[in-house]
Amino acid sequence: MVALGLLLALAGYRYVANKTATSAAARLPKAPVRVATVERRNMAVVEHTLGTVIADSTVQISARVEGMLQTAYFHEGQFVKKGDLLFQIDPRPYQAALAQAQATLQHDQALLRNAERDKLRYEKLFGQNSASSQQVDTAAANADALAATIALDKAAVNVAQLNLGYTQIRSPIDGKTGALLVQPGNMISGTPSAALVTINELQPIKLSFDLPQSDYWRIRSRGQSDPLLATIDLPRARGGPLSAPVNFTSNAVDNQSGTIELRATFANTSLSLLPGQTVNVRVKMSDIPDATVVPHDAINYGPNGPFVYVVVNGRAVMRPVTVRFDDAKDAAISGDLKPGDAVILEGQLRVEAGERVNVLPAADVHLSPSDMNLGPEYGPLGPSG
Repeated sequence: MVALGLLLALAGYRYVANKTATSAAARLPKAPVRVATVERRNMAVVEHTLGTVIADSTVQISARVEGMLQTAYFHEGQFVKKGDLLFQIDPRPYQAALAQAQATLQHDQALLRNAERDKLRYEKLFGQNSASSQQVDTAAANADALAATIALDKAAVNVAQLNLGYTQIRSPIDGKTGALLVQPGNMISGTPSAALVTINELQPIKLSFDLPQSDYWRIRSRGQSDPLLATIDLPRARGGPLSAPVNFTSNAVDNQSGTIELRATFANTSLSLLPGQTVNVRVKMSDIPDATVVPHDAINYGPNGPFVYVVVNGRAVMRPVTVRFDDAKDAAISGDLKPGDAVILEGQLRVEAGERVNVLPAADVHLSPSDMNLGPEYGPLGPSG
């Protein structure tokens, strides 16, 4: 009898406790949330990355002969054309060297003419038995030697002419000059390492950027008739946005970053891009047709991977998903979802799977305990015990 009494008392206690807990749960306010609708549409696969602007070509202008730098024919930062005269080195030593080489050539040409007459003279005397064959051979050898000397003299004249031409330094490209590194009046050595000025070609200009190696198959799938487009997100006030086709793909993957380099060439007519500049780049890789799309903020991550909360009959139901692509605004997913389903966009931290939720109007964008008059039963992660 005592045991039976104890069992009845314990059962009564549990009934009262469960009823009390149920009553407390019923009084607990519903978690306030904001929802968005699942869509079915094509979604563009767009990669966002940082790019670096590089000059289409960069030339360091150096002297090829030594001497005193007489004149610079441009201002620092000036745009120049290919063939424009940039510098003048004192030409007088090279003019004198050219004159000397030309005089030596004329002297040796005169000796050659005389040697050729001697050769003809000895050949005639040899025919009259008045000269030996040795004399004929000596005259011929002398003429041949002078002919070789003439060839050397002509080469020396060409070298002197080249050196004289090198005293005028002209721009090899169209571009913008940088700072003048050597001022007129200084002696320059003529070594390639001693640059006088650097010229960058700015029109056109190149953009270098990296994409993950996982995108390589998408890059390869685009033919020349449908190339990838790189878009620089410049403000409209600076001439943006700017787009250009990708015309270079690296032949190797960087083994440290796991990325592959691509380049695009921009006309840069507004000169809004400068070498070394870092810019935001968008590249549309492809489209995911007929994709199931939810807002980026609807994706949650748990121990078993990504999931979303779907509101079904006023309750939050957890649905695992696979993210196919996420552009930080929308996400293409696969899972047990259909167009029109309501996924929780805000307030997930206060939601428990299977519990009822209070769907707020779309205008209530920012959710906080004070905004929604939550009671002390709700902590930062949901209802407290």
